[in-house]
Amino acid sequence: MATLAVEHHPQALSVSFDESSLIVELIDGRTISVPLSWFPSLSQASTSQLQDWELLGDGEGIHWPQLDEDLSIAGLLIGNRSKR
Repeated sequence: MATLAVEHHPQALSVSFDESSLIVELIDGRTISVPLSWFPSLSQASTSQLQDWELLGDGEGIHWPQLDEDLSIAGLLIGNRSKR
């Protein structure tokens, strides 16, 4: 039996927040929601700082210039938390 190996690089389409979560919509239709508490710099940020984000590359990551914070989409999918 052959197994098809598919190389997949998850990519973000959009980023939003609620009171306690970072919510990322992926280009493949999935949505990731992770607690802001996993990332102290995000959980302590103002609304305007949170909303000042940009996608890295083709959506492989998210960057917050005001906070000097970068998160990879692959890392979010496997449950990586901030080590700070």
